[in-house]
Amino acid sequence: MAKVKTQFLCSNCGYISPKYLGRCPNCGEWGTLVEERIQPDTPDRKSRVSLDGEVAKVAKIGDVSTEDTPRIKVQLSELNRVLGGGVVPGSMVLIGGDPGIGKSTLLLQMSGQLAQTGGLVLYVSGEESAVQIKMRAERLGVGANDFYLYPETDMSLIRKQVDELKPNFLIIDSIQTMQEPDVQSAVGSVSQVREVTAELLQIAKTNGITVFIVGHVTKEGSIAGPKMLEHMVDTVLYFEGDLHHAYRILRAVKNRFGSTNELGIFEMQTHGLTEVANPSQIFLEERIEGATGSAIVVSMEGTRPILVEMQALITPSVFGNAQRTASGLDRNRVSLIMAVLEKRANLLLQNQDAFLKAAGGVKLDEPAIDLAVAVAVASSYQDKETQLGDAFIGEIGLTGEIRRVNRIEERVAEAEKLGFKRVFVPKNNLQGWQPVGEIEVVGVATISEALQKAFNGKTSKYRINTAENQEF
Repeated sequence: MAKVKTQFLCSNCGYISPKYLGRCPNCGEWGTLVEERIQPDTPDRKSRVSLDGEVAKVAKIGDVSTEDTPRIKVQLSELNRVLGGGVVPGSMVLIGGDPGIGKSTLLLQMSGQLAQTGGLVLYVSGEESAVQIKMRAERLGVGANDFYLYPETDMSLIRKQVDELKPNFLIIDSIQTMQEPDVQSAVGSVSQVREVTAELLQIAKTNGITVFIVGHVTKEGSIAGPKMLEHMVDTVLYFEGDLHHAYRILRAVKNRFGSTNELGIFEMQTHGLTEVANPSQIFLEERIEGATGSAIVVSMEGTRPILVEMQALITPSVFGNAQRTASGLDRNRVSLIMAVLEKRANLLLQNQDAFLKAAGGVKLDEPAIDLAVAVAVASSYQDKETQLGDAFIGEIGLTGEIRRVNRIEERVAEAEKLGFKRVFVPKNNLQGWQPVGEIEVVGVATISEALQKAFNGKTSKYRINTAENQEF
């Protein structure tokens, strides 16, 4: 009997090694190489042949028409926003997220809406039976004549059903439960995920069928399986949120047909996911009047301005090295801003522990949040509260200057719409446009000037009389 040949494949990057290694030499991860059998050479069955037997042909780019492929919009406008304006026919979308976050709920609601628009939907589930899906669909109010359920994990049988039904939309829940019968590896292994994804990619691109894939995530939060899984698909979406709160954030990390800066915000209710039309109000609704260490920033998430509360807590350090902890913010950015405050604004922060967060669970990474972070840190350090009607926009340079940011008109208009009375912006952003409305726009050139104007007339609740403590 011939000896079975094996190889070791990295589950993170797909690197192949003839022997086991503790650390992958390609991506540097530890313990990611798994054993798999080497398959004998088989004819390539994944050539680009459509369900009608048509073979792909060479064509000039000028002869290719896109008029017959308009985007398909669903009733969830937040999902349309993240996808770049709607569902692109023939695209392949991967959705990842923590267990129980609402991935299946989102796809079930979307499938019902797509079936109502005239498209035929085939929902393939490898984790639930048809009865279980039907029970959840009744709770969500989902139902349509062109909505088909198929509890199956064998890709050969799934391909047969696709050939018979010829659906417009194919939902796979989830990719880790599907298997190719010709691949002699365990379900969910790197080889299985790679081959199943290649099969679905061939179905999507040759027949114009839109494929949505649910992917499990690892304990680090990344999508399980080889990294090439994210490279093969057109769009990668992450469904984020806290299981103990009702709000969910849908974020695009890759999108061939739109921007990756967009995000959609949903609220999980008993009858399913509902859209949040005004996310700024949610992020600000629990703000306490007179609290120190709080500042409001107007951040741009794609084309949408969102007001978020920046919170900071500055306390004397007990140990030798001061801590810098950030939630929803880049820790290196926080350290940089605090260094600028110490050098340019005479705040002694080197012996202070700093804890910062963006309220509401949103993640902010654009430069325009710098000024709000600095004001929140200074407010907590000096124990001075900011005014409830103030908002802050601006990037901070290493020399203490406030640098201009983009789309300042939309940011100011959003702050005024939510009832803010004053907004601090970079002085250079005031050139070329005239603020409209009743909101006061304050231009600042340096961080010292911004702090002086922000805390003008404010007094500390208590004052520590030391030479280190600087007052504005």
